[in-house]
Amino acid sequence: MPWYVIRTKPQHEVKSAQFLEKLGVEVFCPVITEVRQWSDRKKKVTVPLFKSYVFANLLEKDRNMVFQAPGVLSFLNWFQKPAIAKDEEIDAIKSWLKNDRLDNIKVNRLQPGDEVEIKSGKLANKKAVIKEVGNKKLKLILTDLGWTLTANIQDLV
Repeated sequence: MPWYVIRTKPQHEVKSAQFLEKLGVEVFCPVITEVRQWSDRKKKVTVPLFKSYVFANLLEKDRNMVFQAPGVLSFLNWFQKPAIAKDEEIDAIKSWLKNDRLDNIKVNRLQPGDEVEIKSGKLANKKAVIKEVGNKKLKLILTDLGWTLTANIQDLV
């Protein structure tokens, strides 16, 4: 069964995924923990890795059942066809989240628009284009998926 990419309303990713799981759909909603700063405190919060997206492993005939979940907007389309993530791409994301770092990526004077290739690990041989370079974070566009990935610069060395 293919992994379809489902668009959700903002901040409905986890809620939609939980509802779909109750319907018996295999769902993957990758989340990360971030430290958020308020004026009086810092707090760890869990946020989706891909804003407004979840993955659902379903048969084509069962695709319409996802619209029963609150917050589901549509399927992501790529060239007028539903976007499908490969099993190895889902496994790579799971592995990356499990290890919480990217291995063996060379970082040298990075600038937006530069193309980089991941040398090893589950994302090996994947090409990415640098979207933004911040003080501590780097936004990469995974060209195969067309998605933006935010990574800590210290994890890329």
